[in-house]
Amino acid sequence: MNKAELIGKIAKDAGITKTAAATAVDSLIQGITWSLKKNQRVTLVGFGTFSATRRKARTGRNPQTGEAIKIKAKKAARFKAGKKLEQALNR
Repeated sequence: MNKAELIGKIAKDAGITKTAAATAVDSLIQGITWSLKKNQRVTLVGFGTFSATRRKARTGRNPQTGEAIKIKAKKAARFKAGKKLEQALNR
């Protein structure tokens, strides 16, 4: 499912327009992004938790040449599935 399909499903299930559903989805994404930039966790009970983590700089390899390359430190997003989501996937 892509973003447009998700917006369509939300609009149909909630009985709202696709424009209103798109606004809600965009707001959700912006809210999560804003919180992660501020190193805050976002917990959606039953669904999961988004958090930001810091990856250290490291040395990697170019798979085509085998040459060692330096990979810079960066922030990355993490997601840990909640209990209800995991149960739904394993039914």
